[in-house]
Amino acid sequence: MNILVSNDDGILAPGIAILAEACRSVGQVTVVAPDREQSGTSHSLTLHRPLRPQRRHDGSFQVDGTPTDCVLLAVGALMPERPAFVFSGVNHGANMGEDVLYSGTVSVAMEGVTLGIPGVAISFASREIEILQSYTALLGELVRRITSVEIFPKNMILNINLPGIDAGEVKGVRVTKLGSRFFSEGLTRMKDPWGKEVYWIGGGEITWTGDADSDHQAVNEGYISITPLHMDLTSYGLFETVRGWALEG
Repeated sequence: MNILVSNDDGILAPGIAILAEACRSVGQVTVVAPDREQSGTSHSLTLHRPLRPQRRHDGSFQVDGTPTDCVLLAVGALMPERPAFVFSGVNHGANMGEDVLYSGTVSVAMEGVTLGIPGVAISFASREIEILQSYTALLGELVRRITSVEIFPKNMILNINLPGIDAGEVKGVRVTKLGSRFFSEGLTRMKDPWGKEVYWIGGGEITWTGDADSDHQAVNEGYISITPLHMDLTSYGLFETVRGWALEG
């Protein structure tokens, strides 16, 4: 089995090495990842300059582009055979709720699904690398279970979040839905060295909402959250409502 592993934290991020090792327990792994951090790039593509993938000493590829670029290059040019799965991560930080709309990690899995390949995004709700390393065996088991599924539904992404605790303390796995989060004071006004006003996006306080079945609640209680996401964003239940607006010619 051929598996593509990528991320948005960059080729040197410890999380991608841990995930690649877990995937090697079930097949041949090719690592293709950005040459620097690309968090928050979502599903963007590099269209206005050429890409220059470089092979590293360990056989992996680093790409001067976005996470989505990496998947396109891997499947279209760098891998000798089409992968059976695309795994993304392990991201240093959770990707829950609205994060999936911005996340380069999730977009790696999304691009795999766009190309007809099952996609799995894995994130860790902490930045403590020592704790993440405790998940090596558990990740291997998770990868084995996922790759043993005979028929993956079309247009489905698995978005997995690991709680920020030692793997030995994990209570189990929950299948969840997306929660919702609100950023307050996430925009900071500053001045550059020349006195011009600039703005920094990020930080602030996060407020989560969602019931017991939400992803953030599961992670907060010490469970691994697995959220099946669907690529088709069409709201079929609203067809008749919109038709009632008489917008059709």
